[in-house]
Amino acid sequence: MKQAWRAALAPILRRHGARALLGVLVSVAAAILCLAGNENIARFDAMLGDWRMRAETPQLDKRIVIVDIDEKSLAQVGRFPWSRDIQARLVRQLTRHYGVAALGFDISFPEADTSSGYAVLQALAHGELAGVAGLPAQLEKLRPAMDYDGLFASAMRGQPVVLGYSVSERQTKGVLPKPAFSVADLNGRAVTAYVARGYEANIALLQAAAQGAGIFTALTDADGVLRSSTLLQRIGDGYYPSLSLATAAVYLQARAIAPSFTRTADSLSARQLDNAGLEHIVLFTARGATPIPVGEALTTTVQFRGTGGPDGGAFRYVSASDVLAGSVPPALLQGALVLVGTTAPGLNDIRATPVNAQYPGVEVHANLIKSILDGRFKARPDYALAFELVQIVLSGMLLAGALAVLPPAGVMLVTLGALALTIAINLYLYAVRDLVLGSAVVLLLIVALFIVNLAWGYFFEVRKGRALVARFGEYVAPELVAEMADNPQRYTMDGENRELTVLFADVRGFTAISEQLAPATLREYINEYLTAMSHDIRDSHGGTLDKYIGDAVMAFWGAPVAFSDHASRAVASALLMQRSAARLNQQFTERGWPPLRIGIGINTGSMHVGDMGSRIRRAYTVMGDSVNLASRLEGASKRYGVDIVVGAATRAAAPEFLYRELDLIRVLGKQEAVAIFEPRCLLADAAAVEPAELAQLARWHAALDRLRARDWHAAAVLIAQLQADFPNDGLYRLYAARVERYCRTPPAAGWDGVTALDSK
Repeated sequence: MKQAWRAALAPILRRHGARALLGVLVSVAAAILCLAGNENIARFDAMLGDWRMRAETPQLDKRIVIVDIDEKSLAQVGRFPWSRDIQARLVRQLTRHYGVAALGFDISFPEADTSSGYAVLQALAHGELAGVAGLPAQLEKLRPAMDYDGLFASAMRGQPVVLGYSVSERQTKGVLPKPAFSVADLNGRAVTAYVARGYEANIALLQAAAQGAGIFTALTDADGVLRSSTLLQRIGDGYYPSLSLATAAVYLQARAIAPSFTRTADSLSARQLDNAGLEHIVLFTARGATPIPVGEALTTTVQFRGTGGPDGGAFRYVSASDVLAGSVPPALLQGALVLVGTTAPGLNDIRATPVNAQYPGVEVHANLIKSILDGRFKARPDYALAFELVQIVLSGMLLAGALAVLPPAGVMLVTLGALALTIAINLYLYAVRDLVLGSAVVLLLIVALFIVNLAWGYFFEVRKGRALVARFGEYVAPELVAEMADNPQRYTMDGENRELTVLFADVRGFTAISEQLAPATLREYINEYLTAMSHDIRDSHGGTLDKYIGDAVMAFWGAPVAFSDHASRAVASALLMQRSAARLNQQFTERGWPPLRIGIGINTGSMHVGDMGSRIRRAYTVMGDSVNLASRLEGASKRYGVDIVVGAATRAAAPEFLYRELDLIRVLGKQEAVAIFEPRCLLADAAAVEPAELAQLARWHAALDRLRARDWHAAAVLIAQLQADFPNDGLYRLYAARVERYCRTPPAAGWDGVTALDSK
């Protein structure tokens, strides 16, 4: 019998044994990768978790209502922040008129409200109007009505109101509430939490009147997406709750918030105290204890429901203006837990989340509160790693054997089945058991085994790939050849019209530089410059290097590999190139070389791309009017005193950047006017931009509007102020001279505001 089995297995092992062994080795590598951990794997797991969360259908929770300071509210009540007398009215309406059970403000009040003008009147009464009879007494009568902070505090006093505040690394403003617990309360145990050195809390008068306060500072992952939140953070020796936890505690009428450990302190030695596992944060209420599972550093995974906002389907939104007017049906708010927040654009309370990149920050708190009230949290269990390893080993061993003997069609079917089964198990455990388990490694293992088995059967295709590399390597940027080799049928060198983005970069004053340096030094100078620029174009943002023209660089994006965001990649590359140029300039100056400064022109449009040239020499390049305009824009950068100039089409195709408009121009040989702009930074980074920078742009665009409206005097005043504040900005010098000329000799009545560039 044994000999029969051996005889039957021998040919299978001879034919497929090495292939199966390779699959086993791949499975072992996957298990090691799972044990070791990897940032990219963690990122992939997070992405899978995002998809899993988006697949859920939300159910409306009537217990939680969001009072939205929306555009309607801003239009009817006024711009934000509102004065505290309005906030007092809002609190009175919600607590006394509608009878809400808890009211949380996703807003902080770190400074006193002086908008009533009472302080000014008081100063006048002691100054210029000191002799007016009865004025001090009259002011004293007015004081209660004009003390907006006092009105707000009076409205909150004795009501279930929770204020919000943020943590900070740079300042301490306002007063903190009482902590949930302190280091002393832990009896020697160590509780790891996010530590904040500062805070921007509420003023003492308001904090004393509120029933509590909570931290609303968001916690984002490395990719900028908010997936988890701290339940408590440590400031000094105190542990302070988040806004969601503090508001839920008030709603549940909790007497205390305390940590719960896996073992009691009596059963632990002194050495073990620092390593005791923290299992839950517990809300102690009259009805009992409400445990909240916590992860690392007192965090919890946020279970996002719906897509967010009034139409998201998870929570009811009512306009703050309707609450103030008393037009909201009482049944919607009575006994509800209410969060006051904003979805109005420009008020900076929008978060990137797994379900929506534009998610209201206030709804993040609503999701956490719902999890607390329901007692259901998506959590990663202690045995998660063991479960994942078992899944990897079983899947790997079974597939390594099965895929080695199956034909290509069978390999594909079994692989799809394994992927579907793995995903189904993960979704079941997530949706029914509330378990957050990683599946990235096992999914990658299944895909890797599929690829290994196909590659084993079709390794002769490598020769075809090498032929493709040999054919296209002369014309196409090397970093794109590998992708083209994987999918040769998608690419052709034949010419075609396509929308692309093209970039020209040139060294300013290169003739003078070449005269100052010896030939060998000049070669080193240019080589270092071109190498840095090429890396920024090719390696950082996937651009195709077209050619070097002396000291100039030409590149384009979107061909041969198509990118839908080719304009954004080009602008990002240009900003990176300018940073690299600044770095090189410092190095060159230290070596005694002439300073380096470059000008860049970018344009987006339809252009012809393909293999062009003669029978002797050919190149994969682009040509057309859009290419010519990009070259002209590079030349215009020097005229306008800026480093980068982009056309209107590029700006429209890359809206994620902050731009300064430069002019309307008509280049030589063209009749159509083109708006040109200077990219400053990513809009996502605009929060890091100094307020003065944003104000400068607003002032400049206002001056440009005045100029185009032929209001020469107003434009001259605004530009003169900008020039005084920013004397090194060449754009303002250019326009100061231009508007001075217009004041002396105004353009004809038909002037369209367009500047004709009479040179290339």
